[in-house]
Amino acid sequence: LAELGPGRGTLMADALRLLRAVPGFLDAAELWLVETSPALRAAQAARLAAFSPRWAARVEDLPPGPLFLVANEFFDALPIRQHRRLDALWQERRVTAEGERLAFAWTAPRAEPALDAAFPFAADGAVVEVNPAAEAIAARLGARIAAEGGAALVFDYGDLDGTGDTLQALRAHAPADPLDRPGTADLTAHVRFRPLVEAARPAGAFGPRPQGDVLRALGIEARAERLARGAPDQAERIARDVHRLTDPSEMGRLFKALALLPPGGGAPAGFETP
Repeated sequence: LAELGPGRGTLMADALRLLRAVPGFLDAAELWLVETSPALRAAQAARLAAFSPRWAARVEDLPPGPLFLVANEFFDALPIRQHRRLDALWQERRVTAEGERLAFAWTAPRAEPALDAAFPFAADGAVVEVNPAAEAIAARLGARIAAEGGAALVFDYGDLDGTGDTLQALRAHAPADPLDRPGTADLTAHVRFRPLVEAARPAGAFGPRPQGDVLRALGIEARAERLARGAPDQAERIARDVHRLTDPSEMGRLFKALALLPPGGGAPAGFETP
């Protein structure tokens, strides 16, 4: 049982609490967290101490065997490369220095057949983004699940395809300049799911499907009603949270869900064709 980028362990703690209802699951499971931050590892250790977590710095360091994995807002934090179409050529956006400040600059145009194939629809002047690290991880997960069994569930924001500059920086929950004080802001970019789906073969891929659709199909409204009945003083907050997670104007449409399973199986719950 593994999570990529588990933050402070909140999501995994919730999952473990619910997995007690699955006979034998927790007795059989080894908990692994793919995390590189010492500070976050300490927070995870405190929150998940009862389950004896272990840590890996990379997906490939996870031990062999059936893998049940979750990744929530992980792929958006991986480094991207940006390119701009210029007639039949491409320029890459790089980081350079202007005096004592960092700045963006475009390289000289050159032919990029791989970008031509990946973005045949890109107009002249369009910015496109590729994420080699995300594709490599998806390929490893897909091969692993196809060969050894298990499942992966990915939640992240983005779309199947698309163009445009989506790089953003957040510091103290407010937008920031990505090049200002490097290392002090969270850098993210929208996920392109098509390359992840293609990289994950031969595993079966389902989605991406809007997060709101998946959560509603899994019964989030009924779950919220039960929680509100048990804690009426929290009913208003629960309703707000459901709205934020499912409404198209909030996280319901921009955020997508992707499931990976061994080849040959049917769609998992929440991913059946409407």
